[in-house]
Amino acid sequence: QVQLVESGGGLVQPGGSLRLSCVASGSIFSIGVMGWYRQAPGKQRDLVATITSGGSTNYADSVKGRFTISRDNAKNTVYLQMNSLKAEDTAVYYCNAAARPAVVRGWYDYWGQGTQVTVSS
Repeated sequence: QVQLVESGGGLVQPGGSLRLSCVASGSIFSIGVMGWYRQAPGKQRDLVATITSGGSTNYADSVKGRFTISRDNAKNTVYLQMNSLKAEDTAVYYCNAAARPAVVRGWYDYWGQGTQVTVSS
């Protein structure tokens, strides 16, 4: 049906930047809200940022002013530009999308496999 594949994670020093990408593929009729979530070891998965198909964005307070979410609807891709990274940003980052498959009725929630972001000196 719909697959999400993230890329762009890695190891970065505090104050550095990373850009995550997530591509949705498969038999897709339409994609609604896309977003990024993160989960640190021993903690729950938390919202980082979301973006609607029209470009409206929402951010967790902890990343406002440092992270920017964007999307390319023609490429079914969502990005997360992360600047001024801190040690507490270390987590597995997951891509999420609400999508309507081409062959099945209804909207469904999809997740990527996650990409590790480690902020350390």
